[in-house]
Amino acid sequence: MSAPVFLAETGLDAVGPGDRYVLDGAEGRHAGVVQRRGTGERVDVVDGDGLRLRCVVEQVEAGRVILLVQEVDREPAPAVVVTLVQALAKGDRDEMAIEAATEIGVDVVVPWQAERSVVVWRGERAAKSRARWLATVRTATKQARRARLPHVEVALDSRGLAARVADVVAAGGQAIVLHEEAASPLADVALPDGVTTEGGAAPEVLVVVGPEGGISEREVADLAAAGAVAARLGPHVLRTSTAGPVAVALLAERLGRWGVAGGPGLPSGA
Repeated sequence: MSAPVFLAETGLDAVGPGDRYVLDGAEGRHAGVVQRRGTGERVDVVDGDGLRLRCVVEQVEAGRVILLVQEVDREPAPAVVVTLVQALAKGDRDEMAIEAATEIGVDVVVPWQAERSVVVWRGERAAKSRARWLATVRTATKQARRARLPHVEVALDSRGLAARVADVVAAGGQAIVLHEEAASPLADVALPDGVTTEGGAAPEVLVVVGPEGGISEREVADLAAAGAVAARLGPHVLRTSTAGPVAVALLAERLGRWGVAGGPGLPSGA
């Protein structure tokens, strides 16, 4: 069974095998008090950027756990970045989507204020809602035993999304709008080959998922004008909470992420 993962986003770079690492703060309390990890148990500590400490619990104290580091692994960055643009949706369906997508292996999440989104992020609500997305992604990262924490961008409106699509395509990436009336299946959409751009960044595959009411014709046209292609997932119409995770899973398979045990994007237990 894989070891539980705890996130400590700073202070891991200087730690090596044989060192002792003190897991404290909220993660330390969660490990020692909530989960009651005991001496001799295996745990992993990750920094959210690919660095993983494989450890054994040496001592449990009030509010902190002292770990003996056995191995240090550095997971390479993905050759192709997979980004989910998730339209805001009612009933926490958007959060369900990003939770599952994180477990599957998405790299970036973008909240989208689509024209037909019932939920609206404005002012204080926008900050609180994004904080919930951040917490959801963080929890899902640990549950999936991931070493990389997906980045949650600020919310975009449809004009901002069109600009984001244009940038991705101009940099050699691909932007895909999931649409039930699309002629081509997702399996036939060309993907980047993983060659870095002139600036050294990995190419990106951006997948756009609409709200419950669907993507408007104007949005589809604007995104197509920006360089996006439309694609369908299959013969059935999926909920907004389901479409994104399914697309991420299909892309992970096509990009070879699930062909290597323990590789980026491989779900725990797979």
